[in-house]
Amino acid sequence: MIIFEKAVDGVSHSALQRFARRAQKLARVKGEVAVLITSRSSVQSLNRRFRRKDKPTDVLSFPRQHGGDIAICAEMARQNAARLGHSVSDEIKVLVLHGMLHLAGHDHETDSGEMERAEARLRSRLRLPASLIQRNQPGHVTAGDSRRTTTLGGRRGKKR
Repeated sequence: MIIFEKAVDGVSHSALQRFARRAQKLARVKGEVAVLITSRSSVQSLNRRFRRKDKPTDVLSFPRQHGGDIAICAEMARQNAARLGHSVSDEIKVLVLHGMLHLAGHDHETDSGEMERAEARLRSRLRLPASLIQRNQPGHVTAGDSRRTTTLGGRRGKKR
């Protein structure tokens, strides 16, 4: 399910829904997945509440036993797309894919490159631009990391 709390020009709800279902299948995430496209302040609030980091970030993932939730900051997706020279639609898809891999249990901070390889393979298959992991390598510091955090239901979750 895709929820647009923040509208994004050039991003089709139905096309993003189709992409999310395909990414979920390819990432082998079972169950229900909700993707929230929201504002910088909402993502910052989630990041503060669940990770104790009072700053915005581009994507947060909240795994559940069956599926999970992904929150994406619309403003940061627009900024990243402009900075990296691709469409905001492609950027949101990169963020969805990255979140799906976290929902599947991957953690690029601890898996010796396993998530990076999976993301590169799926990104190529889905014809997407550079992955979050690739563009954040080496020495490139981003707004967040992959440390575990408590989620809405008390389960453990991950920040991209």
